Amino acid sequence: MCGRYVSTRRPQDLVDLFDVTRWDADLVLAPSWNVAPTDEVWSVLERVDQDTGEVTRQLRSLRWGLVPSWAKSLSVGSKMINARVETVAEKPAYRRAFAKRRCLLPADGFYEWQTIAATATSKARKQPYFIAPTDGQVMALAGLYEFWRDPEVADDAPGAWRTTCTIVTTEATDTAGRVHPRMPLAIAPDDWTDWLDPTHQDADELRALLATPAGGRLDARAVSTAVNNVRNDGPHLLDEVPDNRTDA
Repeated sequence: MCGRYVSTRRPQDLVDLFDVTRWDADLVLAPSWNVAPTDEVWSVLERVDQDTGEVTRQLRSLRWGLVPSWAKSLSVGSKMINARVETVAEKPAYRRAFAKRRCLLPADGFYEWQTIAATATSKARKQPYFIAPTDGQVMALAGLYEFWRDPEVADDAPGAWRTTCTIVTTEATDTAGRVHPRMPLAIAPDDWTDWLDPTHQDADELRALLATPAGGRLDARAVSTAVNNVRNDGPHLLDEVPDNRTDA
């Protein structure tokens, strides 16, 4: 699974990188080196304007943890931060979003944990690793989003509608596969347009976009267990520590 990631790019940088045509310049999300479930995160998505029929590419803030339209509570989202690529097109919670509401979630990289066995001098523990592209480029994580109406909020009140998202995961390959069996799936730049297009609804063609392997382009380094606490944030979380894996 992917349960934490890093997102520190400025919104203007994301607008330029993803050719965004609509965004709220007043909307600000602080850079985060410890993005956690239920946090607000940057997303790139496309919507059809109901008046003009024009498709616009937008930069939006979404809540991480997808809440299906039929869910009774927003709390469902904390259990739906990831969608497995093997079943995303069929599972009731995701299939409508997979067909019509796909997005990209920009990330500098992501964290995974590996259990380190106990030794004569230390207890067993989970060692976090930061996994990121070797070239330092932004990862465009494959995501889905949904709109959820909060029944406890009046129609015209802020928060009546919540927009939430999930990250599509796949079997881990490359360096990530030596840390954890699953990893978030990144969309290649050449496929961004096809993935985001809300009129593109051929399930087989969409699934084909979710098959790009890492191909030696990821690096993993052991980092401080400070990242385990969601209250901790800052660039120091990426500082490398000794790697005690036997295959490191």
